[in-house]
Amino acid sequence: MKDLFLFSDLIMHSHTFNYLFHLFLVVAIILVLAKLATSNLSLLPKGLQNIFEAYVTGVASMGAGVLGSETLARKYLPLVATIGLIVVFSNVIGIIPGFEAPSSSLNLTLCLALCVFLYYNFEGIRKQGVIKYFAHFMGPNKWLAPLMFPIEIVSHISRIISLSFRLFGNIKGDDLFLAVVLALAPFIAPLPAYALLTFMAFLQGFIFMILTYVYIAGAVVVEEH
Repeated sequence: MKDLFLFSDLIMHSHTFNYLFHLFLVVAIILVLAKLATSNLSLLPKGLQNIFEAYVTGVASMGAGVLGSETLARKYLPLVATIGLIVVFSNVIGIIPGFEAPSSSLNLTLCLALCVFLYYNFEGIRKQGVIKYFAHFMGPNKWLAPLMFPIEIVSHISRIISLSFRLFGNIKGDDLFLAVVLALAPFIAPLPAYALLTFMAFLQGFIFMILTYVYIAGAVVVEEH
């Protein structure tokens, strides 16, 4: 599988370089599209502006459903929407022959998972205070606190592993599946595979975004439960 052609190999044959090349390419594509979508804003959106507005509205609606507040959903919209764009474009670019998905590397998925983990804990502590925030880790019964607290700590840390390895494992598996299909039948057979992998690329982005909202909700609206 390592012998598959990559355009980045024409510049330098290095795993680290390949990862950074495709990551910067994804970021550049997102920035260019965002610039084009906002360069000529109009009250009647069309083209890229329409697509980006639909995306932002959809992410905000998802957040309102999870957080129970449209205001809170819009507050965390920049983080969640940006993560969604990075994940989706990182997934999709790996489907194109000659390119590699940055999300098939733990370097990216682990960084995104750590960003989410640190951010929602920071928001929970900022809103509730250190004592009140960690008091929720001890459960409703003080006699069970010595047992519940370490369980909650492990549960929260496991979210880093869950977020990073879910995305990494799925995209890495998709890449290997596509490589096998292309090697066995490079012309007709890959067409259904492309459709399936494109769907999976968007699905993984959706899952990452909604889990981010769920973790934020658990940190900032926990006092309402």
